[in-house]
Amino acid sequence: MQWNVYLSGEIHTDWREQIEQGAKELGLPVTFTSAVTDHDSSDAAGDHLMDNDNQFWRDHQSSKVNSIRTKNLIEKCDIAVVRFGDKYKQWNAAFDAGQLAALGKPYITLHDENIIHPLKEVDAAAMAWAKTPQQVVEVLKYVITV
Repeated sequence: MQWNVYLSGEIHTDWREQIEQGAKELGLPVTFTSAVTDHDSSDAAGDHLMDNDNQFWRDHQSSKVNSIRTKNLIEKCDIAVVRFGDKYKQWNAAFDAGQLAALGKPYITLHDENIIHPLKEVDAAAMAWAKTPQQVVEVLKYVITV
């Protein structure tokens, strides 16, 4: 079986690459998908539809275009990893976690100990909490190969 793993969340570090490399080194049968990780492209996703001088409507328009991708990728995944970083608030990642929980999709949260409290509900619905990308790779190895 080829596993489809959706990678959600923080875009300012190389956690995705670390997980992908770890899975590759182990030869895991995994395909990784993700939301658009280029911040400027994501922000401009709906710009071609209409000019907007109002930031709210520009964000609203682009969010809807981006959600076409994320909604479909989340529905098709076998498991997801939802990463929360320390520097920025990843409201979109929390929203993804809610969608995953509502769909009954298993997910792993990935974050440091210093944000346990604000993520208590998100973590409560997760199947695992990891602190490092390497721990995520170990979970994938176990669930895929054992």
